[in-house]
Amino acid sequence: MKNTPIKNTSTRHAPELTRRRWLGQSAVLGSGFLFGIQSGNAAAPKATILGVKTISKQPEFYNGWSTVARRKNGELLVTWSGGRVGHICPFGRVEMMTSFDDGKTWTWPRTLLDTDIDDRDSGVMETEKGSLIVTTFTSLAYLRAGYFGGEKGKYNNDPAWIAAHARIQDDAVREAQLGEFSIRSTDGGLSWSKPIDTIVNSPHGPTQLADGRLLYVGKQLWKGPIDKWSEKKKIGVAESTDDGKTWKWLADIPSRPGDLVNSAYHELHAVEAADGTIIAQIRNHNKANKGETLQTESSDGGKTWSVPHSIGVWGLPSFLTRLKDDRLLMTYGYRRKPYGNQARVSGDNGKTWSEPITISGDGVSGDLGYPSTVQLDDGSLLTIWYENPKDSPNAVLRQARWVLN
Repeated sequence: MKNTPIKNTSTRHAPELTRRRWLGQSAVLGSGFLFGIQSGNAAAPKATILGVKTISKQPEFYNGWSTVARRKNGELLVTWSGGRVGHICPFGRVEMMTSFDDGKTWTWPRTLLDTDIDDRDSGVMETEKGSLIVTTFTSLAYLRAGYFGGEKGKYNNDPAWIAAHARIQDDAVREAQLGEFSIRSTDGGLSWSKPIDTIVNSPHGPTQLADGRLLYVGKQLWKGPIDKWSEKKKIGVAESTDDGKTWKWLADIPSRPGDLVNSAYHELHAVEAADGTIIAQIRNHNKANKGETLQTESSDGGKTWSVPHSIGVWGLPSFLTRLKDDRLLMTYGYRRKPYGNQARVSGDNGKTWSEPITISGDGVSGDLGYPSTVQLDDGSLLTIWYENPKDSPNAVLRQARWVLN
C-alpha cells in the first residue's frame, strides 16, 4: 500500500529506535500538517498533526519501547527501557518521566527498576482506584545473539559489559532473574513495590475492564531453564482482581491452524469496547499475513477467545485506545517507506477498521515504533514512540500531538 500525504509542512526532529530481532531468536514534524489516507477499508478521518518533537533527555543512552498513560488528575506518565547502549545490552532499566502540562514539558527521567540483567519494554497505567502499574520483563538476550560470550561475542572485551555480567557469578542465579513483572505504586509514584509476577508480558501492559478487573493479554516469555527456551510458550490472559497486587492465569488464546505461537506470535495489547467486547491484537510473524496485526475477540470477559484473524493491517505492534466518543483507535509502527507510525479508527467496536492515518512518516529506517496514545481533555491525541535517528546510534523518544478532524 502507498501512503499519500495531503499536506506536510513539518520539520524533521530527532528520531527513535527499532524492534528486536532477538524475539524470534530467544523464542526459537514540527507543527500544522495534514496527512491523508491509504486505500483499504472505510475512509479514515483526516488528522491534523499539531507538533512532533523529541522528548528523551539523555542522548548518551539508547531509549526504547515506551508507553504513555494519562492519570485522572491530568498528569501524563511515560515509562520505557532506558540507560541502554543499544538494542541488545545488559544495561536496560525501567525509567519514567512525568508531564504536568499535556506533554509540553517533561521531568527529568527517574529510574524505577534496575535489576542485574536487562530490563526491557515498559507499560504503564493508572487503575480506577488510583494505583500505578508499571510492567517490564527481564532478558538475557545479550548472551544469545553473538553479543557477549562464546568465541564470537562482539563485546567480549568491553569492560562495561564484563563488569555488568559479573554482577552475578552463578548462571543459575542469573537465569532465576528472568521473568515478567510489574511494580505498583499507591502514592502517585513516590514509592514502588517489589516486582510482582504477572505471568505474561506485552510491551504496553494490562488494561482495566468495566467490572473492575485488570486484564493482561500477553505471552509467557520465560518458562523453565535457559536451554528450554525453544519449547512452546502460551499466549493468553492473566487477570488481577485485587488492583494489581497478584495475578492468575485466566485463559489461553487459540492459534490459527498452522501458526507457530512460540516463534511467531508476539506483543499483544487489548481494550474493552463500548459493547463489552474485549479486542486483543497480536504481532504476527507467521508466513500467513507476516508482518501484519492479527485480532482476536472475547465476549465473555476474557474467558474464551476467537481464533486470531487478519484485519488487513500491515504494521506492528499495536496499541489500542478507547476514545471519549467510544470509537476505538489503534496505533502501530509502520516499517516500510515512509517509515513511521500510523493509526486506524473503528466505529463498530473493532469489527472493521478505517484506512490508515499517518502520524509520522519521516523515519530513516524500520528501527522505530511501539506508539502508544492517550486522549487529552480538549479531545486532542498524544502519541509517543521510539525511533533510531540517522545521526546517532542511540534511539530517542518522540512525541506527536494531533487531532482527528
